[in-house]
Amino acid sequence: MRKFKSVNELVNFLKPDYPVYCIRIEEIKKSIKFFKNNFPGKILYAVKTNPHEKIIKQILANGIKDFDVASLNEVKLIKKINSDAKLHFMHTVKSKESISSAYFDYGVKSFSLDNKDELRKILEATNQAKDLKLFVRIAISNEHAEIDLSRKFGALPSEALGLVRLCKEHSKKLGISFHVGSQCMEKISYSKGIREIGNIIKKTKIIPDIINVGGGFPSAYPDLKPEPLINYLDEIKKALKNLRLNKIPEIICEPGRAIVAESGSTIVKVILRKKQNLYINDGTYGSLFDAGVPNFIFPTKMITDGRIQSKKLTSFSFFGPTCDSLDYMKGPFLLPNNIKEGDYIELGQLGAYGLTFRTNFNGFYSNEIFEVNDKPIMSIHEGSNDKVDSLVA
Repeated sequence: MRKFKSVNELVNFLKPDYPVYCIRIEEIKKSIKFFKNNFPGKILYAVKTNPHEKIIKQILANGIKDFDVASLNEVKLIKKINSDAKLHFMHTVKSKESISSAYFDYGVKSFSLDNKDELRKILEATNQAKDLKLFVRIAISNEHAEIDLSRKFGALPSEALGLVRLCKEHSKKLGISFHVGSQCMEKISYSKGIREIGNIIKKTKIIPDIINVGGGFPSAYPDLKPEPLINYLDEIKKALKNLRLNKIPEIICEPGRAIVAESGSTIVKVILRKKQNLYINDGTYGSLFDAGVPNFIFPTKMITDGRIQSKKLTSFSFFGPTCDSLDYMKGPFLLPNNIKEGDYIELGQLGAYGLTFRTNFNGFYSNEIFEVNDKPIMSIHEGSNDKVDSLVA
């Protein structure tokens, strides 16, 4: 993978007529260091967020050996890169064939579920294996998340009690998990989830071997500026203490966006300007899906050939290159008022889901990926300290 000192150097050298994806390795190192220093347990990287081989190898190189996988193909991908990696099949809906292959062919012992039929499938597909880690995923409110996952996944509290009892009988280790939703903007969501686990413990008299607080840890965007991540982790530690258990179970989490968002960006070229609409060469069928459907507003930076940029900033919307009118990104994206055809724009925070969502629709597809060493356009870690805190202090 070719390296450049900065995005500006890359653009001035390549003058690309196609979208270009940038990876910043140092930002991955920084994010992993933060979680390792501050999270009171084991970190599983959520592969779906960015499954690029370069990213996975960096995550392994920086000490994360456990991965949250959601499909058999993700299982195969990680095992191909590192056969010793530990995989956790945390998608609650899986085919029998996927479960069986994951268990017998790739040694996956960790499975998540949220209903009795899924438990039945897991037991049948593994021939009633006695060495399983079974995670009961409970439904909790996703009211503070930008993307709600609670409608699709999670057992209701009334259902969870029976599932916990059943999984205790059929597992070597029992886990209880929840997910606060993607890009969670309020730390209290985690303490609510842990409190719900506490209620289950009281009602069943079963203490899980593992508590999985899931993902949802946020990154920073122009219109979404959560409080420092350290506050989220402190909230988790406080809530775990409030369970008042003689021994705290093993704690795990599944960060994705918070690990890789700042490491990636996309460089696009302006093909046409129509007043406050910019037609660019990437869009919702490419790496900018999140800018369209959930309407994420990504940080932007104009890149020119040296022409002076206007100090006046204007709110723009984007249209992607395809013939589909759904290929639209409302924004607003703030850019210098004198931006025009032929100029380039860097969009940040695309280390999360940028590469994942690309399609070949209309023939518009780019796999041009380069490493750069400059800083991201914005960071949630700016001004934060690497604080280390004990769970039992």
